[in-house]
Amino acid sequence: MRRAVLKEAAKRFPWLANVTLYGCLFAGGDLAHQLVAQKERMDWTHTRNVAVVATAFHGNFNYCWLRALERRFPGRSAGMLARKLLLDQSFASPLATSVFYTDGTHFLNFLLIPLHLRTVFMGGCAFLWACFLCFSRQDGDGTVGLALAFLLHPRTTTTTTTTTTPPPDIQHPDRGEERDK
Repeated sequence: MRRAVLKEAAKRFPWLANVTLYGCLFAGGDLAHQLVAQKERMDWTHTRNVAVVATAFHGNFNYCWLRALERRFPGRSAGMLARKLLLDQSFASPLATSVFYTDGTHFLNFLLIPLHLRTVFMGGCAFLWACFLCFSRQDGDGTVGLALAFLLHPRTTTTTTTTTTPPPDIQHPDRGEERDK
């Protein structure tokens, strides 16, 4: 029942459904990371910021871009897929997305996914990408190897980072008192 409602909403209100779901999926990636990393406290401000950027920019960009590509190069023939992928990788990826997840996912997107669901599919890919980005930014060095190590052995790869502040008697050079001239 829910699947039918979502499918009908995506067909009837494609922009609203796609952009909203894209933003939710991307923000969900951040939430999933926070839950998996077993944070003591959820960072709702970060999740909100991720959702705003994903909804306001990435979702709209992907929606308009994928529609424009389909209008200009309709169909799923090998030639059309090659044209779409070439344009997508040479123009859209450097502009708006990371090349990490675009090659294979965009190929599948153009080949298998109906037009009215393409942005949502990319939102699902963005969910996975957001999980990786959040993990690598907060807990690692940004490598795929570290992400795989975390998935295989989560307890040994997660570390809590603590910030240290200097004692109050040590002043920062820029915040010291002015010298008499």
